[in-house]
Amino acid sequence: MAKSFKQLLGDDVKNTRTLLHEAIPLTGSIVTGTYNDNNIKTFSHGMFESVYDYPYLSSSANHALDITYGVSSNVSSSNRTQNAKKMNIYNQMAQVLLGYDESGSIKQFDSDGTANTAGTTWVGSGHPDSQGIMDEVFFINLSRLLSKDEIKKNTMRLQLFNSASHGQIGTPTGSAITIGDYNAGNEFRSCPAGDYGLLFTSSAGNLAATASVGLIFYQAGIVALTASIFSPKLGQNLSYHSHSYGAANTRNHKYQWVRFGAQNVWPTVDSAIPINFLGTGSVNQLGMSGTIEQMADGFRHRLHDIDFNNTIELNSSIYFCRINHNEFNYSSNPTYVNGSKLVVKNKSTDLPITYITTVGLYSPDNELLAVAKLSEPIRKDPNTELTLRVRLDY
Repeated sequence: MAKSFKQLLGDDVKNTRTLLHEAIPLTGSIVTGTYNDNNIKTFSHGMFESVYDYPYLSSSANHALDITYGVSSNVSSSNRTQNAKKMNIYNQMAQVLLGYDESGSIKQFDSDGTANTAGTTWVGSGHPDSQGIMDEVFFINLSRLLSKDEIKKNTMRLQLFNSASHGQIGTPTGSAITIGDYNAGNEFRSCPAGDYGLLFTSSAGNLAATASVGLIFYQAGIVALTASIFSPKLGQNLSYHSHSYGAANTRNHKYQWVRFGAQNVWPTVDSAIPINFLGTGSVNQLGMSGTIEQMADGFRHRLHDIDFNNTIELNSSIYFCRINHNEFNYSSNPTYVNGSKLVVKNKSTDLPITYITTVGLYSPDNELLAVAKLSEPIRKDPNTELTLRVRLDY
């Protein structure tokens, strides 16, 4: 292919940045067992669960998010199941997301976002979060496939059943609360992992309307929610309601089991009428006696849906290829001439003509770096000037 070259000047190149956003809806049915939990991947280390949008053994499956649970050293106990692993999860997340304080200690998650040990009291004395520190935390780690470069501020919305009742089918029937990073577009903070904001509930119930219930780390794509949102002081009916079992002919009653955890089957005299319920106790009890996987299962079954907009940072270089009237009017293509005549000229007084089809960008070493194809050839002669705009996105 015949080539003609012209050097680009500094004024011919413009660099731009564009932010693109995509709405991401994650329904709770994907998280809670649309595929009979075949899309939930567990690991032998038992430190988190991975959720896929399709059975994870399928080649079509895409990784959506990870769920895990951790506790701070404030509530560490040798009686707590997987105590060391739960502390490691908490400290690892805090170290990466929040960093260290002046004394060299790992900062802790707190409800007011100051990342110190003297948070704001917001739920009353005697509560695990009464000093603002989130000692027991659920972490949602969104995959990079979904969060892209970052989560757009003021778009994160989670719906959770914090006081759900579970009848015979084991499905939440209580009202869901909506948690979001409201007003985060104007109020957010910075940490080693980037920007982060506070999460609030829009459906207060027993929660103070102005109280933060977690943190969202936008560039990291991680949500940290206090486990206290499921505790009895914040959401009622989290210990099971006692109902007399009754005779076999009365077992069509709606037995209300409202425990936190994975779905189980309550043993009955009449095995044909099992009573399903979630978990073996309140979130506080399961946090002590349960494993990380059991806590993650409990959280999954309380999740109604997640909605947010991601952000893709599109960096572009725009090259203005300027063609003056006296440039590129001739071609070095061998087919451009026939003997001593230009094939595009019928007589000597005719203007030379070329047709531009391709623009190539070369390095100073004459190495081809990029090629732009025109949708159709553009006619060029000494009476015309052109500017071809070539954009590279990366």
